[in-house]
Amino acid sequence: MIYQDWAGLARTLIVGTVGYVFMVFALRISGNRTLAKLNAFDLAVSVAFGSVFASMLLSEGVALVEGILAISLLCFLQFLLAYFSVRSNKFASLVRSEPVILVRRGKIQPQAIYEARLTKRELFAIARSHGHHDLKDIDLIILESDGGFSVISKKKGEDQSDDEESDDDDNPLPTQS
Repeated sequence: MIYQDWAGLARTLIVGTVGYVFMVFALRISGNRTLAKLNAFDLAVSVAFGSVFASMLLSEGVALVEGILAISLLCFLQFLLAYFSVRSNKFASLVRSEPVILVRRGKIQPQAIYEARLTKRELFAIARSHGHHDLKDIDLIILESDGGFSVISKKKGEDQSDDEESDDDDNPLPTQS
């Protein structure tokens, strides 16, 4: 349970070192985009890198060359995805999600939160996590392509008189989930 044999330890040291050096080399060649997490595919590649590296290290059934080939394949496929996304808007729209405005000028966009499969409570939690206690203080909340949220505050002194009166369940933000 604690120790199997010296050959296993030696294999882990050798494969780990060579695999790590190769992964650093492959990531440098493939560019920052590979780990940028700009969309779901970028995130999937990042997770896959970790999974392949862990398999190389811990599974005797995965040879070093197989692991290197898998990492190379992931880099190549990520390159192809980025290449075709930049050159074809149709392809890009197939593989990338667009940012979605969830709150505009302090008002919840019901259709947008429905399509994003979020609840009002989750939206309020997002606002609170960015230091806002009232949606009236927020110009935009955007669900970004990478799954993160951007919260853009209204500018100080911005005229809020064009905002419609909001329902009590929209403002101020509830503090309990």
